[in-house]
Amino acid sequence: MKIVGSKKTQNMATSIFTELANKKSEAIKKGMDVIDLSVGCPDMPPPANVVDTLVQFSRDTTKYGYTLKGIDKFNEAVAYFYKQRYGIELVPETEILQLMGSQDGLAHLAMAMIDPGDYVLVPDPGYPIYEHGVMIAGGTIYPMPLLEKNGYLPKLSEIPVEVLHKTKMMIISYPGNPVTALASEEFFEEVVEFAKKYNILVIHDFAYSELIYDENPQISFMSVTGAKEVGIEFNSLSKTFNMAGCRIGYAVGNEEALRILASFKSNIDYGVFYPIQMAAVTALTSDYNVLRKQLNEYENRRDVLLAGLEKGGWKVAKSPATMFVWAKIPSGWTSRQFAFKLIEKAGVAVVPGDAFGTQGEGYVRMALVQSPERLAKAAEKIQSFLQGAAVVTKE
Repeated sequence: MKIVGSKKTQNMATSIFTELANKKSEAIKKGMDVIDLSVGCPDMPPPANVVDTLVQFSRDTTKYGYTLKGIDKFNEAVAYFYKQRYGIELVPETEILQLMGSQDGLAHLAMAMIDPGDYVLVPDPGYPIYEHGVMIAGGTIYPMPLLEKNGYLPKLSEIPVEVLHKTKMMIISYPGNPVTALASEEFFEEVVEFAKKYNILVIHDFAYSELIYDENPQISFMSVTGAKEVGIEFNSLSKTFNMAGCRIGYAVGNEEALRILASFKSNIDYGVFYPIQMAAVTALTSDYNVLRKQLNEYENRRDVLLAGLEKGGWKVAKSPATMFVWAKIPSGWTSRQFAFKLIEKAGVAVVPGDAFGTQGEGYVRMALVQSPERLAKAAEKIQSFLQGAAVVTKE
């Protein structure tokens, strides 16, 4: 019996993270001390009161049934959080939808919205689920190049009109992943007018809303006049509160888009575990000083890594946000050559930029998911690797 996957799955390459995990295992077997800066999974714990809440409700054996959807307290907590953090008023009953993480929500939205023949504008480079979600839904991807010279903002005026007339959605993300750029309020205003003109649903991924450095403003797309008319915003507790494994997030904004997504979800899932929802409520409504402490830690990590790299002769642009560094690699390498040789020779795992799209070639992404001491050590290892590579090149 021959079992064959769908053409959609056949068109998806093996995850780069799987390849990196295999190379990491090979390096460890050789006795190397591998410092993993590849996967963006927080290494810090959730706030203590969040863990306490999870434990408390997990002991209640009446809370192990299906929840079906977000409990009222969760939606109210999201509304409170958005008001406190971003100054945005949301209607809990209609403008907030609970998700099993923003990645699931992004994939489900594409399936709920996209028909074959529909175009979706996707950032290049961009987080892989943007593209893969559209592929699964049978839509057509139109990449929007995010170039350093343009501040990693797409040039909307350069998208062909014939494409726009077939476009149903566009996806943007600021702060972004893998690029760590921020968008201005003026850019978001341009997006709103653009979406209205061409009747395009805007999807803004705001997963790194609480990891914005150097006192830069936190600008939610929903804060812009008209944003709720044209779009929805995804957010998550994974990075903000270090609850990545809990799989809980939410989308806010356009009531009709959320209703369609909720209808789709009602056919494929039975909701998030009640104790996790209550832990999320605690996180969203408690003392936000923990967020400032976490931000300071990531900012310090960024500075330690960049200082170490610059000391070794590799000057990398300072990330204004997120838990990543988006680094232009030294000349003479492709992104994959650099990343694979770095883990093989130096024991430092980073992600090649082309894994996020063709415009990512020439870059690597490094995650700030190690202690400052380990990041300093990673910088030393990279310095030795680059010095060794230079010697080989000269020979």
